[in-house]
Amino acid sequence: MVLVILLKYVIFNYYSLNILVEMACVVRNGGIIVYPTDTVYGLGCDPFNIHAVERIFRVKRRGDKPLPILTLSISKALELGMFNNIALKLAENFWPGPLTLIVNKKGNLPERVTLGLKTVGLRVPNHKVALKLISLCGGYLIGTSANVSGYPPPTDALDALRQLGLSVDYYLDMGACPLGVPSTIVDVSTSKPIVLREGAIKKWKIEKFLENL
Repeated sequence: MVLVILLKYVIFNYYSLNILVEMACVVRNGGIIVYPTDTVYGLGCDPFNIHAVERIFRVKRRGDKPLPILTLSISKALELGMFNNIALKLAENFWPGPLTLIVNKKGNLPERVTLGLKTVGLRVPNHKVALKLISLCGGYLIGTSANVSGYPPPTDALDALRQLGLSVDYYLDMGACPLGVPSTIVDVSTSKPIVLREGAIKKWKIEKFLENL
């Protein structure tokens, strides 16, 4: 059963909080959800639940790219990844926000999430509802875009619904995402950072920031 909820305003009253609690229960029980972020709509599950992770790959119809993880805070990100000095400064300056950092992972992450790679993509979104949901899920949530592989990332829940249909357990519709553009990705797993994808944050802004370190 697909449940579509429309929240026109980000107001944490009793009713809206109950919705997020219900979604978190779905995640904790191995389900997968579509939820809003500051960039595009995300397709999420518990990164430590292998069955849910496998389901994410099936829903997206791909299995050749590792899954990024959204975290509640820098401290939560430090539990999953190893941050060198440059990575930490980028996180402190651009988080919460549309910057995904590729860092060396710690051993507590399932191999399937990262497809056996030694790195993991981490981000703290700048979105109150997403952060509250992540908090209720234990501080981590898979944060891949809610689209079928090869199709544009959805900026609203209805587009995600059209692409993914009944393969998802729960949709949370809050209208269009504030930015409507995927996050910028920077690989900081080595001593020389590399911008892998220019997204909501322009490449020159990242490069200028790094030059001033």
